[in-house]
Amino acid sequence: MQIIFAKLISQSLSLSDRQVSKTIGLLNDGATIPFISRYRKEVTGGLDEVATAEIKRQYEKLLETLKRKETILHSLEEQGLLTPELSTRIGNSWDRTELEDIYLPFKPKRQTRAGIARKKGLEPLAKILMAQHETDVRHRAEGFLGEGVKDADEALQGARDIVAEWISENESARHTVRRIFDREALITSKVVKGKEEAAAKFRDYFDFSEPLAKCTSHRLLAMRRGEAEGFLKVGIGPGDEHCLEALCKRFVKTDNDASGQVVLAVKDCYKRLLRGAIETEFAAAAKEKADKQAIRVFAENLRQLLLAPPLGQKRVLGIDPGFRTGCKVVCLDAQGNLLHNETIYPHPPQNEKSKAAMKITSLVKLYAIEAIAIGNGTAGRETEMFITNLRYDRKLQVFVVSEDGASVYSASKLARDEFPDFDVTVRGAVSIGRRLMDPLAELVKIEPKAIGVGQYQHDVDQPELKNALDQTVENCVNKVGVNLNTASMHLLTYVSGLGTALAKNIVEYRAANGPFRSRRELLKVPRLGDKAFEQAAGFLRIPGAENPLDNSAVHPESYCIVENMARDLNCSLPELMLRKDLRDSIRPERYVSETVGMPTLLDIVAELDKPGRDPRQGIKVFSFDPDIRTINDLREGSVLPGIVTNITNFGCFVDLGIKEMGLVHISNMAERFVSDPTEIVSIHQHVSVKVLSVDFDRKRIQLSLLTD
Repeated sequence: MQIIFAKLISQSLSLSDRQVSKTIGLLNDGATIPFISRYRKEVTGGLDEVATAEIKRQYEKLLETLKRKETILHSLEEQGLLTPELSTRIGNSWDRTELEDIYLPFKPKRQTRAGIARKKGLEPLAKILMAQHETDVRHRAEGFLGEGVKDADEALQGARDIVAEWISENESARHTVRRIFDREALITSKVVKGKEEAAAKFRDYFDFSEPLAKCTSHRLLAMRRGEAEGFLKVGIGPGDEHCLEALCKRFVKTDNDASGQVVLAVKDCYKRLLRGAIETEFAAAAKEKADKQAIRVFAENLRQLLLAPPLGQKRVLGIDPGFRTGCKVVCLDAQGNLLHNETIYPHPPQNEKSKAAMKITSLVKLYAIEAIAIGNGTAGRETEMFITNLRYDRKLQVFVVSEDGASVYSASKLARDEFPDFDVTVRGAVSIGRRLMDPLAELVKIEPKAIGVGQYQHDVDQPELKNALDQTVENCVNKVGVNLNTASMHLLTYVSGLGTALAKNIVEYRAANGPFRSRRELLKVPRLGDKAFEQAAGFLRIPGAENPLDNSAVHPESYCIVENMARDLNCSLPELMLRKDLRDSIRPERYVSETVGMPTLLDIVAELDKPGRDPRQGIKVFSFDPDIRTINDLREGSVLPGIVTNITNFGCFVDLGIKEMGLVHISNMAERFVSDPTEIVSIHQHVSVKVLSVDFDRKRIQLSLLTD
């Protein structure tokens, strides 16, 4: 079966059968996506984590289809309906829609109009109608009168019900209607009468219609949300006349009394049975497509956010701003530990600016603060101006940090366990400070959906969203690597091959035995066996380890290769890693073997150049325009600095340092057609934008990246 799966997936993804088959084998053997894409390039032909994840997704879908096929075959066998032809057709089909079409005529049903008619003995009359030879159907119908059938009209109605069911279960009929839907279906939306005022946010969809094939994911999800909230009525379908014409052409064979009954049955079948079923199919397919696009955007935004530049291990003062309740201030050491906290009131209504200024400058001096992180929520801009206008005894960098999700973390069990003696405001300020030091390590503690970098995240398929976001977090954590001796349990959870139980065991072992001195020591952790070690070791770092490779992305299974390189160059391992001239002398091709190829060898050489290198870029200080305090300060034509905070299929949102976010529509991103906004911008990118228009009533700001 794996051979069949590999062939189907390879055709779908335009990969070789061998690449897919080997990847499936690794997945079945318990290998993770980060491990496969980083350390098994020879096996998979160099597939990256995206391709590997897609193979896994399609493989799991095929396994689900296989289970469905087994269920269908079992049902047919139980009913005594399984023929060799049916068995072959089902065995050869891997399309879920086709499978259900094959099974539909034999599927056990609840009581239907056709079923009731059969019990009344009207199936022979239905066959007479379908044959379309009879010229006096009323006369023939009178031969079926009896208990439950009082006259010819009732007999004909029952026969038509049976014919309608036959047509609705006919594969050709369903394909016919599907083809028309595929070519011509429109998605329409209308406001529910009497709810116009309450549905104001869906105003764009009060009387909306466009081809389903052209409907973007954000518009479809918006309409579906409006429908779910009871404000909109949404429909999908082509013109009924075209479908009826095609069905009549397929099933009406002549022009007589019997065929007239078939015409009536076709119309009834389409309106009562077929149209709704195919509309449901297309609605589900359109929703799945929209979900996939929205989830892709969310996952890419999350990836960029998690890989945002870190400040690194610096002593940070974090501020969670506020007006009436004051600004919560925390001082953190270079490892992110809380040293001090208190509240200052530099803003109205207290206006204790002098007192707050003295407190901040003294804390900076007392705790040797190197940078200040300010949350971008309420009073964030005012707090930034207050902080930057103070005079310190040292040079300080001041950063505005996104607060999205900080409140979720501060109220979580994880935060309560870490800071049981402090309230949510202190925990929130700590999170803000730590986000500056290492966004990845801090953001993994928050449910990805709470971070606020997606579109319609609550409307898409939740298991698919969770799977995609979890995979994104895992890929990011393993791409950066994790310090084994300082990582939190939550961060370790995302390391390839670990999970919650082993992460907890590692932290407990570390607490009891002190810092890890080597990667090999991991094997002393309870329940961490050879397989988990294989999957995790390459992504864990031990700064200052006796073996310098333990602080690199070189996997322990390849240490012998590096040792051979050093031996061939007549130097020690530390010397090889320190001297560029020695590394430049390495000839990777000399170390190719049956199990190790050039991809792995080139990765090893690159890693020796910069062992343990953080792939994230360096952080930059950003300043908003000081003259822009509120939306009322904006003027059309002005060019302003901003930060990209969210990316959607239709554009990106930019923070200008005021409460309202501005939108750069996809059409205003470049002087060419742009199909994907991520081609142009990235999360947290510093941009210059031109103000196109400001709707002060609706608080909407239209921006452009085209500033010339």
